[in-house]
Amino acid sequence: MKKIVVFASGSGSNAEKIVLHFKEKESAKVVKIFSNNPDAKVLDRASFLNIPTQVFNKQELNEGKVLEQLNQIQPDLIVLAGFLWKFPEHIINEYPNKVINIHPALLPNYGGKGMYGLNVHQAVLENNEKETGITIHYVNENYDEGEFIFQKSIDIEDCQTAEAIADKIHVLEHQYFPEVIEKLIAHNS
Repeated sequence: MKKIVVFASGSGSNAEKIVLHFKEKESAKVVKIFSNNPDAKVLDRASFLNIPTQVFNKQELNEGKVLEQLNQIQPDLIVLAGFLWKFPEHIINEYPNKVINIHPALLPNYGGKGMYGLNVHQAVLENNEKETGITIHYVNENYDEGEFIFQKSIDIEDCQTAEAIADKIHVLEHQYFPEVIEKLIAHNS
């Protein structure tokens, strides 16, 4: 059984979909959810789903305490699902090609520092884009610059607000993120 660890900062809807996707599978399961936000709704979702959690601060992330905890787990895949801090290089180096992220736009457009959540959708809206989408990618030392694993686009010509775009993007994320994770795990077995 492959072990998945999820890092999240917010509501955790993607984390929940991933947990539920693997609940009945023999291939893998989410063994822990890490969050940098003690008030994140993802912690409530994890508790409801009986998934252990760990809350940490920036110092613990950057100075190796989080890496120590990961090394005790030995995850096969580290999934960033709405995790808003830059992921530290020392963890990426320890787990090469095992850290992935989902971005709510078609990278390389609308990526980089500060480009997350509604910030992304607002920029897409203001540029009158006809489509946007999701990008699942490996994580490297730069925001949103790792090698692409999967992209899916969606028409947004009917969207008048950033929130309307967000709703469409969530549908894509919830559908494709667990499937792509499953394929990656099968491929790396």
